[in-house]
Amino acid sequence: MKQITPAIFFLSCLFFAPGKIFCQDRLTGKTFATRSEVIAQNGMACTSHPLATQAAIEILKKGGTAVDAAIAANAVLGVVEPEMCGIGGDLFAIVYDAKTNKLYGLNASGRSPYNLTLNEFKKRGLAVIPFDGPLTVSVPGCVDGWFELNKKFGKLSIQQILVPAINYARNGFPLADEAAFYWDDLKENFIKYPNIADVYLPGGKTLQRGEIFKNPQLANSLQKIADGGRDAFYKGDIAKTIDAFMKKNGGFLSYKDFTDHFSTWVEPVSTTYRGYRVWELPPNGQGIAVLQMLNILEGFDFSKIEFGSAEHIHLFVEAKKLVYEDRAKYYADMDFAKVPVDELISKEYAAQRCRLIKMNEASNNFTAGDSMLSKGETVYLTVADSSGNMVSLIQSNFSGFGSGMLPDGLGFVLQNRGRLFTLEEGKNNTYAPHKRPFHTIIPAFVTKDDKPYMSFGVMGGGFQPLGQVQILMDVIDFGMNEQEAGDAPRIDHQGSSDPTGGKSSGVGTIYLESGFPFESIRILMQWGHKVGFQQPGSYGGYQCIRYDPVNKVYYGASDPRKDGMAAGY
Repeated sequence: MKQITPAIFFLSCLFFAPGKIFCQDRLTGKTFATRSEVIAQNGMACTSHPLATQAAIEILKKGGTAVDAAIAANAVLGVVEPEMCGIGGDLFAIVYDAKTNKLYGLNASGRSPYNLTLNEFKKRGLAVIPFDGPLTVSVPGCVDGWFELNKKFGKLSIQQILVPAINYARNGFPLADEAAFYWDDLKENFIKYPNIADVYLPGGKTLQRGEIFKNPQLANSLQKIADGGRDAFYKGDIAKTIDAFMKKNGGFLSYKDFTDHFSTWVEPVSTTYRGYRVWELPPNGQGIAVLQMLNILEGFDFSKIEFGSAEHIHLFVEAKKLVYEDRAKYYADMDFAKVPVDELISKEYAAQRCRLIKMNEASNNFTAGDSMLSKGETVYLTVADSSGNMVSLIQSNFSGFGSGMLPDGLGFVLQNRGRLFTLEEGKNNTYAPHKRPFHTIIPAFVTKDDKPYMSFGVMGGGFQPLGQVQILMDVIDFGMNEQEAGDAPRIDHQGSSDPTGGKSSGVGTIYLESGFPFESIRILMQWGHKVGFQQPGSYGGYQCIRYDPVNKVYYGASDPRKDGMAAGY
């Protein structure tokens, strides 16, 4: 076969496909695209692990709804990615119900212990809540969230839905790359806590990628939930075991905290962005930060601004700075604090804030963020079914392996979400008993012409609003498809105030993934920005499903930064 020289190949590209820009070795897509979207008619599942995606598709094929499949996928993720999520953590979801053509929001986050008071932290001389350990634990809301979702939107029983997760926990699965990376933290940071070594370090050694991991304790816990329902977790042996374990290990979470727990159905809130309507859940989460940022950015004409240009990055970062000051001041459990949601997400308020942005100059009137907020470990997944139902679901332990508190014989860690309260008195997010902490995990949904358009989310602690806004800008402002939007290089900014009490650090620092032009970086520095680079994996992970009402098909996208995949049938 005759060899084709680069010059001939380039000219042939121009000849056979004038106006097309080829993507490295791909025939289509942006130069940074990693793969095509997945397209299917009858259903779609996008998760951060192939085994979870496969479990969701299996449930859809058995006649389960999108919600049933999402629960199955989430349960599997708690087995195969226990550093990220599990039944010791919290859950939020936005569900599109095709029958009613309506969005439903579920806040399945837990509350702080009744018996732990602000005064107790003072007596211990603590200015901030520790990052892990018994003082960080709040009630896990995940399991109650599963049952609420299944009761309202499911067809299959929880017994059927949990079969894949129970099988993987009991029979084992090969450890994937990302989980193996986090497993290295166990010996260094969590070996000091009871039961960690017995469950996660079999034979006293750290597991490597490809090695088979079994968790029979977790299999037994999931089986109890499958057989006994939500009360097996919140009123049965599991709750009693956690109560005894916490008492024995200096914790405050009690049996009463579990018996009194409930999830809350909430009305999603929204704003418009260039003809699209973007939906989030109200606080205690940070979802409205996305809506606030979009309202500010809508005041600028991005049809004349290129992706990756200094103007793009500057305006995005300045909008973030403004919004995160509001986030630090207002966002909290709305049963304890007045949060002016309607005002914060209004176009009028955005117009006022928009005027504070200076073109060609970085703002310098914000003060030092708590970088702990950027370290959240989370899973996001989205599923759609043949009836047109779609679910956007996010679930998390907060940080890797949560609090490190692993109750005797249960096989899962409890979250450290209580870390996100502040101990400063008089703040919206000040610690109080039986209060939900500020939450970083946020599902998102987009409608167009009052019909479902896109279900998506971006993982990554305090980065999540930034990630979501970038995805929306990539699709709406810069014309990318859903997979390209996930593959595009991302922007982070550290240095804003946060709800745990950290103050802003002035200009802060813009962190850029590789792929942005050096010319943009140079201009940003001339405008007074500090620019740096974070380690790979710091910029979130993303999953997305888009519905095409003309062809009646789903498009699925999955982030190459994670081990997952999109699949349809």
